[in-house]
Parts: sequence; C-alpha cells; structure tokens
Amino acid sequence: MKLKNLEMMLQRLSGFESPRPSLEQYQTPAPLAARLLYHALMKGDIEGKTVCDLGSGTGTLAIGASVLGAERVIAVETDEKALPIAEENRKILDADVEFIITDIGNPALRERIGECDTVVMNPPFGAQKKHADRPFIDLALQLAPVTYGIFNAGSIPFIEAYTKKRATIDEIVSGSFPIKRTFAFHTKDTQEIEVEIVRLRERHQTDRTA
Repeated sequence: MKLKNLEMMLQRLSGFESPRPSLEQYQTPAPLAARLLYHALMKGDIEGKTVCDLGSGTGTLAIGASVLGAERVIAVETDEKALPIAEENRKILDADVEFIITDIGNPALRERIGECDTVVMNPPFGAQKKHADRPFIDLALQLAPVTYGIFNAGSIPFIEAYTKKRATIDEIVSGSFPIKRTFAFHTKDTQEIEVEIVRLRERHQTDRTA
C-alpha cells in the first residue's frame, strides 16, 4: 500500500464528538498518522507484529496498523465515550482491533495486554496537565522494544533525559499537527503545531552500562 492510499483511508475515520480538554483529545490528523504508520511499516515494525496504541482515542493509529497487516492490535483509551466512534471507525475499514477502556495507569493493564512488538501513540502534549505524557512513555517502554510517538517539536532533550538508560532515540521525523478550533480557549480557526515523530528503541542490557 502506498502512503497516499493509507492517508486517504484514514481520512474516512471520525474524530471525537465531545472532546475533553483535560485529556487533550485531538484526533490524530490522517496525514500525520499515515506518516507514522508507514514509517513503522518500512522499518518492519507493523506487518505481522503485535501493536499497541496507547491513548487511542477514536482509533486512527490502531486501525491503520491493522490495515497495514499487524497480526494483533490492542487500543487503550480512558474515555468510554470514544469507544462507539472507534468501533464504527473499525468497521469502516474492516480492521481487527481489541479496544480496552481503562486508565493508562491501571496496574493490571500490562498483564492484560501481554507482550507487544511495537507501541504507537499520540500522547497528551502536557498543555493542560504538566507531564501528562510521562505515564504513556513509561508504559510504552514496559510493553514493547520499539515505540513510535508524536511529541511537540523541541521535546527531544526531555525525552532523552527521561528515558535515559531505558531507551534510545534512533529516528526523528518532523511533521505538522493542524489543530482546529475545538475548545473555548482556542483563538484561531486552525493552528499548526510543529511536532516530531520519534522512534524509541529499548536499550539492551549492554547499552545501559554506557
């Protein structure tokens, strides 16, 4: 499948009906989601793999992973109101996704998910709640040896420091995240946020002593 075809497919999916600002609920734009997933596919991290989408929202990344041939896809989301929309989106593209509605900090979540090959995620940027992305990074590194995440541009020094001795950043892809006027505090019809798609790779034991 070509990148453009994947993007066109993801554009058919619906976003949140009543997004919650406290959770920074913005649907991952189809071009950005497609770019992340296609990059992961080219690296051998999607097809035939077990993929987990943390903070899956209405399912864009998870559904895209299934479309690209993931063997198993688990999507974790805390907002139960997102589930009906995610299920409809799943049906639109005939994807196979297991949806789990629970808080990302649920101590039983790791056991319920089991082993994963790859984590994909668009975690909160922390605009409404400082350090909101940290639990997502922590769980991702516990679940899988490879993680793809969308972060605010300029976050690399923080990610490197926060994941030191646990993971290493081996690829960074710049992108843009257009945020439409969604909440009362938005002052523009659309605001382009510069972001970076980051590939985090688990450090092997020998790496951790470096």
